[in-house]
Amino acid sequence: MRTFEAGERAVRRDVHRGGRVWSEKALRVIADTSEALVTACAPGAQTLWPSLYAKDRADDDRSVRTEAFDAMAAGEWGLVPGVWQETELLLWKPPTAWFSINAFFTGAGLRNWYVNFEQPARRTDDGFDTFDLTVDLVIDPGLGTWTWKDEDEYAHARRLGIITDTEHHAVELARAEVLAMLEERAGPFADADRWSAWRWDPAWPLPRLPWHSPAR
Repeated sequence: MRTFEAGERAVRRDVHRGGRVWSEKALRVIADTSEALVTACAPGAQTLWPSLYAKDRADDDRSVRTEAFDAMAAGEWGLVPGVWQETELLLWKPPTAWFSINAFFTGAGLRNWYVNFEQPARRTDDGFDTFDLTVDLVIDPGLGTWTWKDEDEYAHARRLGIITDTEHHAVELARAEVLAMLEERAGPFADADRWSAWRWDPAWPLPRLPWHSPAR
């Protein structure tokens, strides 16, 4: 398995079961250890989104996301280029976990922690592949309160067969694992004060996607 050096570009790809890319995001490597691959991005970093997701972001119409899941289930979607917007992001991806832990920053500082439930990482030559399993956990900056997010989309994806019974079981176990990490202040939560002070270095070039990506 390749190890990345700090400062390298890494690409996160969400890849559907059929091997087709659902989205891509260019990231900058902060650290790569046995505990997690830690990456970051900032407004202007290159992305590829499903066209319906891009429409949702442009029109602020979340109903379009339901159409996007229907398109995923049917295997009928296209990707459009975009850029990361509004927030700076830190992303921890433990090697075997069914989640990533994210921290979002605005000009005022840490906005919130965000746990994205997803498939374990599959390392590639230029980053890692995973697949977003829809449901999320939003945690306040002080780690005192949290809220589940997108349970309705998770249920819809389950009905469509996008999320299998095996994946559902893994997500249920991962939910309990994350809540235990919160309670015990483990993982990145152990250094929450230090990470809360992190900011993207404006001297870093914005990460760009590679010229060649898997078939879309």
